Amino acid sequence: MSNDWNKPVSLALGDPGTFTTIRNNQEASWALIEDWPVEEGKALDQALQTLEAAMKGKKSAEAARLSFIAAAHEAGLDIKA
Repeated sequence: MSNDWNKPVSLALGDPGTFTTIRNNQEASWALIEDWPVEEGKALDQALQTLEAAMKGKKSAEAARLSFIAAAHEAGLDIKA
């Protein structure tokens, strides 16, 4: 299974009005670990688990993308999906 997403997700992780584009599972994992504005949350935990499973070929890239979007909503981030 490909780790690349069919449709990237852009979200405001830094300065207001500045969007970062996430295109694959690895970029999403790094964003969640390094740049995420919250350290705890149910959707965050689920996204990390789903991304790990997707990188091991046990979940689809789309499942990982959707879990990442849910974590972004949970964190209150502006997103363009």
